[in-house]
Amino acid sequence: MIEEQGSPAAADETRHRREIKSFVMRAGRMTEGQQRGLDQGWPQFGLELGDGLRDFDALFGRSAPRTFEIGFGMGHATLEMAAAAPEQDFIGVEVHRPGVGALLNGAMTQGLSNIRVYSCDALEVLRDCVADASLDRVLLFFPDPWHKSRHHKRRIVQPAFAELVRQKLKVGGVLHMATDWEHYAEHMLEVMNVAPGYRNLAADGRYVPRPEERPVTKFERRGERLGHGVWDLKFQRID
Repeated sequence: MIEEQGSPAAADETRHRREIKSFVMRAGRMTEGQQRGLDQGWPQFGLELGDGLRDFDALFGRSAPRTFEIGFGMGHATLEMAAAAPEQDFIGVEVHRPGVGALLNGAMTQGLSNIRVYSCDALEVLRDCVADASLDRVLLFFPDPWHKSRHHKRRIVQPAFAELVRQKLKVGGVLHMATDWEHYAEHMLEVMNVAPGYRNLAADGRYVPRPEERPVTKFERRGERLGHGVWDLKFQRID
């Protein structure tokens, strides 16, 4: 039976098609090391969305400060942070398979045990797999800015995102965002300044200096040489 255009089923289908995702699908070739990471690292570090709510204390075998990173790209910053803070645990989410393979290969090469990885939509992972008030940090570094005005509705930083992250952060936990698009930084600031239950950690109520714990990527260094700015925002859950 063909659904009429105005039917509830058709409206529901349209809503799902337009739902904001944490990623943009990209094609990419796999290097030998990346494929090795997927083949050998995934059984050790990989997690599945379908497994639902996870007990990360049991998964890591300890109770430790826990960071959730949305879209880790090729994983360079994640590896650097995890290596620098072995007393902390990191959960990274990325759909780009070469990036997932690169992170897994790096974790095996460096002998890191404090990383776990999802390869799916990070918002679904937050909703379905992460317990409320269980995260110390949520990281969102250099998300797609969707710089054209007609695409702004696709940006991940929206009121619903702020509320979802707030639910998953512990009281006192921090959402740390960074972008090299000033207009997106302004958008982030606008959304977060009115989001309930947060406090801006910037002294001037706007942006914080680049925190030492956020690694500088090659992309960022190249941008700095070209005169591009980077804006960091930190918002703490207060209730």
